[in-house]
Amino acid sequence: MGDLHLSFGVPGKTMKIFSGWDNYQELIEKNWLELIQPDDVIVLAGDISWGMSLLQASADFDFINRLPGKKIIIKGNHDYWWTTMKKMEDFMESSGFDTIKILHNNHFSYEGFGICGTRGWVNVPGEAQAQDTKILMREVQRLEMSIKSALAENLTPIVFLHYPPIFGSSFNYDILEVLYRYRIQDCYYGHIHGRTGHNMCVQGVYDDINFHLISGDYLQFVPQKIL
Repeated sequence: MGDLHLSFGVPGKTMKIFSGWDNYQELIEKNWLELIQPDDVIVLAGDISWGMSLLQASADFDFINRLPGKKIIIKGNHDYWWTTMKKMEDFMESSGFDTIKILHNNHFSYEGFGICGTRGWVNVPGEAQAQDTKILMREVQRLEMSIKSALAENLTPIVFLHYPPIFGSSFNYDILEVLYRYRIQDCYYGHIHGRTGHNMCVQGVYDDINFHLISGDYLQFVPQKIL
């Protein structure tokens, strides 16, 4: 599931501009407790906390950490608390958030599969700004590093992104090229909210890749079972 948009540390933040977000934090907890067992693994595909720093996001991590299962998180465009891998890992360890792991230039093994991914980026048009292109190329590199690390251990990669690589008639060809080259069969993504946006998302098989939208409101905050 993506896009928890937790705001326990900044209660003034709201998702009310979108429909379907009433009592969403309570729904996340209720559905999670009904479906997730302590030995399960759940991937959270970005936009996890509205906190602007690790300290401000701490209440949201505490909420996640207390829920059952092992959690793997990637960065979303609103995860402003995100910093270096070392700082995040040190923070999680010192805070006792021992059920949360960070997916960043790496992978995690699960029953013969490699959980891979990165944030991704917007679908840059032909007249791209130099800064957008720089960020996109960095995300492409991170995605490839993640996939290659899983393949090195003979695992079948499953890719999680925050941004959709296809949205409506807009294609992120740089991200897609990596997915095609490594013959990725399943790609999960979030980021998109509201019925209009959901209707513009690619769902199902396209160019031999099975795309899945997993933003929280699309799933009605019910975690989607993958394996």
